[in-house]
Amino acid sequence: MAAALASSPLVHLTASRPRLPSPRASVASSAPGCSRGVCLGWRLAAGWRAGRRCERLRCYSSDGGGGEEGEKRGEEEASAAAAPGEELGSERSRSGSFSSSSSSAGTPGVSSEPSLLSFSVDNIDTVKLLELLGPEKVDPADVKAIKENLFGYTTFWLTKEEPFGDLGEGVLFIGNLRGKREEIFAKLQRQLRELTGDKYNLFMVEEPNSEGDDPRGGPRVSFGLLRKEVSEPGPTTLWQYVISLLLFLLTMFSCVELGIASKISSLPPEIVSYFTDPNATGPPPDMQLLLPFVESALPVAYGVLAIQIFHEIGHFLAAFPKNVKLSIPFFIPNFTLGTFGAITQFKSILPDKKTMFDISMAGPVAGAALSFSMFFVGLLLSSNPVGANDLVEVPSQLFQGSLLLGLISRATLGYRAMHAATVSIHPLVIAGWCGLTTTAFNMLPVGCLDGGRALQGAFGKEALFGFGLTTYSLLGLGVLGGPLSLTWGLYVLICQRTPEKPCLNDVSDVGTWRRAALIASVFLVVLTLIPLWDELAEELGVGLVTSF
Repeated sequence: MAAALASSPLVHLTASRPRLPSPRASVASSAPGCSRGVCLGWRLAAGWRAGRRCERLRCYSSDGGGGEEGEKRGEEEASAAAAPGEELGSERSRSGSFSSSSSSAGTPGVSSEPSLLSFSVDNIDTVKLLELLGPEKVDPADVKAIKENLFGYTTFWLTKEEPFGDLGEGVLFIGNLRGKREEIFAKLQRQLRELTGDKYNLFMVEEPNSEGDDPRGGPRVSFGLLRKEVSEPGPTTLWQYVISLLLFLLTMFSCVELGIASKISSLPPEIVSYFTDPNATGPPPDMQLLLPFVESALPVAYGVLAIQIFHEIGHFLAAFPKNVKLSIPFFIPNFTLGTFGAITQFKSILPDKKTMFDISMAGPVAGAALSFSMFFVGLLLSSNPVGANDLVEVPSQLFQGSLLLGLISRATLGYRAMHAATVSIHPLVIAGWCGLTTTAFNMLPVGCLDGGRALQGAFGKEALFGFGLTTYSLLGLGVLGGPLSLTWGLYVLICQRTPEKPCLNDVSDVGTWRRAALIASVFLVVLTLIPLWDELAEELGVGLVTSF
C-alpha cells in the first residue's frame, strides 16, 4: 500500500492517512519504544514552477530486514525536522493545504492522537494549478530591494502593502507622498529601471479607501508594481491579421449592400417585375442590366468606407507622436449603416490620461469632420437642379431619425422638399448621414468605445460606470438611436463593454479644456441620436407624420 501511495501523489487520502508528527514531538516519536511500521513523516516539495509542484510520500518500514536502518534514517530525519521548524511551517503555508489524520485503530503501531492539520490534499493541487496557470507574480526579493532602495523620507514614506492587479499578482505600496507627484513618479520610475531593468512596470494610482485628499492638492496616491509580461498587451498574432482581413472584406460587402439599398428605386423594371411578380413567365431578364445599377451604388459604399478608414487614420496619427502602438483595426460589418466602426486595441501601456483622451478623441473628430463635409455638400448638391440626374429617392421619414441632422436638412432643403413622402437627395447625403450616426454611436460614454475611453481619461472609472449604466438604459428604452438602439446595445455588450486598462500615471488631470470638449461632444452625440418626435416633425415639416 505504501508503494501505491508513493507512486500516486495526487491520490485523495480519506480514511487511512499517516499522521504528520509535530516538529517538537518528532524526536520522541522516533524513540526505541515506538513500534515497527510507523510512518516517520511526509516530505512535501513545493516550488513556484510546475516541475517542482508535487508531493511525495516516504514511508520507512522494518519489514524485509531493514528495520534498524529504517529507524536510524527516521531519527535523522526527525531531528532535522525539529531544528528548522519555522521553515517547515512557512513551507506548509506556501504550498497550500494538506491533511493528516490517524489511521484506523486496527493498524498496529500507528498513533491515534487527533490530527494537528485539517487540510485536503486535493486543495494542494488546486492551489498549485491556479498558481501555475495564473499570472506571474512579483518576486519577493525584488519587493524587498525596492522597499530598501526606492522609497524613503524624501520620496514616498511607505506604510503598508496590499495586493495589486486583477488577480492580486502585483504589490500596491501605500504611504505618504513627500513631494510633487509627477516629479516623484518620474524619479521612482528611473530608479526602478536602474535597479531591476525592464522587468517591472510602476503605476501611480489613487489610494484605495482614502480618507481624504493629499495636503498638496488632489487625491492621495499609491504605487502599484506589476511584471511587464502581465501588465503590457501582447503582440498582434497571425490569426488576428487573418480575422481582421476577413472582417474588412465583410465590411466592404455590407457597405456595397447599403449602396444598393439606397438605389433600390432605380432598379430596371424588368428585373423588379421578374423577382416580385409571382405570375411572371418567360425567360429571365438579362442580368447585364444590373451592372450600371451596381456601379451607381458604389459611391455610397466608397463614402461610408472612406469615413471609417479616415476615422482609424485619426487614431494612428494621434498615437504616433506619443510612441503608443495600436493594433490593426477590426472592422465590424453592419447592414443598416454599413459598419459599426472598428475595434482598435492599445498595444502599449498608456503613459497618462491625456494620451488616452487625445488618441480616443482623434478618431471620432476625424470621422465626424469628413462625414459632416459629405453630408453638407450632399445637401447643397441636392438643392441644385443641375445635378438632378445624380439624385436618389429616399423616404422622408429617414430624416426623422436624428434631431440634429433632420433640422440641418430642413434648413437646407426647405419645407416643400422635406414635407413629402420621398425626398430627392445626393448619395453623399446618405454616406455622410451613416458616417455621422456611426461616429455618434462610437462616442457614447460607455465601455471601451471611443467615448468611453475619453470619459475614463477625463473623469475616471467611477464616472464611466455611472454614465455607462445611463447609456445602457437609454439604449434599452430606444431613446438613443431609435430602431438602431437595440442592435448597438448588443454590440457594445458583446464587443466593447470592458473599460480600458489604467495608465502608468493614472492620477494626473487632463485639464479643463479637454473636459469641456468632451462635454460638448457628448451633447452633440445626444442631439444626433435622439429622433424627431412626431409633434416637432409635423411642425417643421420633416416627413409626413401619420396619426392614427
